[in-house]
Amino acid sequence: MKILLLLLVVVSLNWSAKAQDALQSEHVFLITLDGLRWQELFSGADEKLIRHDIFVENGDALSELFWDDDFKIRRDRLMPFFWRTIATEGQLYGNRMLDCPVNLTNNQWFSYPGYNEILVGYDDPAIDSNSKIPNPNKTVLEYVNDLEAFNGKVAAFGSWDVFPYIINEERSGIPVNAGFEPASSASLTDRELFLNDLQEQIPSPWSTVRLDAFTHHFALEHIKKTLPRLVYIAYGETDDFAHNGKYDAYLKSARQTDAFIEELWQFVQTHGYYKDKTTFVITTDHGRGTEPINTWRSHGTDIKGADEIWIAVLGPDTPALGEVSGCEQLYQNQVAKTAARFLGVNYTNQKEVGAAIETAFE
Repeated sequence: MKILLLLLVVVSLNWSAKAQDALQSEHVFLITLDGLRWQELFSGADEKLIRHDIFVENGDALSELFWDDDFKIRRDRLMPFFWRTIATEGQLYGNRMLDCPVNLTNNQWFSYPGYNEILVGYDDPAIDSNSKIPNPNKTVLEYVNDLEAFNGKVAAFGSWDVFPYIINEERSGIPVNAGFEPASSASLTDRELFLNDLQEQIPSPWSTVRLDAFTHHFALEHIKKTLPRLVYIAYGETDDFAHNGKYDAYLKSARQTDAFIEELWQFVQTHGYYKDKTTFVITTDHGRGTEPINTWRSHGTDIKGADEIWIAVLGPDTPALGEVSGCEQLYQNQVAKTAARFLGVNYTNQKEVGAAIETAFE
């Protein structure tokens, strides 16, 4: 019996190694959209909100852009790249109407705990605020960057100025451009210099979050220049416009972020270094409320549904399952190990991390 068990272990290890060697992905783009509800992703604009005078300034114009009685048309109008590309070539998890739930494991249901769970792979109850405290936990970004094959090939960009602390830029050595930081390196491109100037000239509506266009273009220019293997990009506008109660801006920001992600995908698919060797893993840090209607603006443990999220995967190793139905219960803590596995890295940490999403791999 012992010999049989040993043989089974050896066979399992060999199969695992061969499966890992067979992966085509060599690069990963991990992308988050802050606080984008699964309801909008899978059903498009919310009828109660799009016609609500308090949350929408010009309901007729907004309806012209985003409304249709058919939810499939609505969601395509809102997130065309998700529904025309990811839904046909990749996978989408989190549609609870199709019995495919994705949840947080942390019990805070707001940003820092959520981003810690995404990037570290487990919940840390000690992270219970959005304060600028260096993360004591080692993220998957830091883990990968510590490997010789990836050192200097990891980068992060975010709209929220807390990301240098979440990623622990000082300890990890990972370059993090977030908040209102300008691009900084020994050799800035003309476009980076222009973005630096423009960022100073265009005020943000918020004191801690810059407009996502700057995050996106700083990231894209850095990617073109340095060709990193693991990139984290954190868009933030959707959450802040929701907190402001601006449903029109929330929808428009979601569609613009969809366009940003499409631009990134088109870039990697036309660049020899990345083409057919890059996987996108996309998710959100928390959900939002639905009832009472005003709770769509909020999240946190007192908001029902704020622990409900979604995950999307697109890349050469991911079967084209599209909108997944009847899936097993998935969790936010599975993102880190899933992203690392696409790089051929077996990510571990001081605590047990969430398992990779097996159905995301051939």
